[in-house]
Amino acid sequence: MSITEQVKKDVVVAMKAHDKERVSALRMILSQLQMGAKEAAEDFGEEQELKVLATEKKKRLQAAEGFRAGGREESAAKEEAEAGIIDTYLPQAMSDDDLAKLVDDAIEATGALDIKDMGKVMSQLMPLAAGRADGNVASAMVKKRLTAG
Repeated sequence: MSITEQVKKDVVVAMKAHDKERVSALRMILSQLQMGAKEAAEDFGEEQELKVLATEKKKRLQAAEGFRAGGREESAAKEEAEAGIIDTYLPQAMSDDDLAKLVDDAIEATGALDIKDMGKVMSQLMPLAAGRADGNVASAMVKKRLTAG
């Protein structure tokens, strides 16, 4: 079952439970997935669904930071709750040790020697870590490895 199909089923369950906040969040997720499918020129599979979800989660967390900085705690909490719902459809986050191993493997595979090779390493790494590791964390780890060596 695709993530989109699962979200559709979860919308129905949330509607029957009269959970207005969850219904609203799930409809937003479903809308973004359907828009992504419509915009995709090729087959819209699980990998693309995960990218859409990761992007939406990131948007919610950034919005929460902005609301919090502006003193709007209630709005920040709502955005974080939506990010939490999105998180349930994403694969479990990769541990730092697992990410470090992938970083080391990508550095070895590309033959990277210094920070100038960071782009090659990231292009090798991110498809392997997609949806399971934050790009900023991965980037910082690659940078640290390439400047330490």
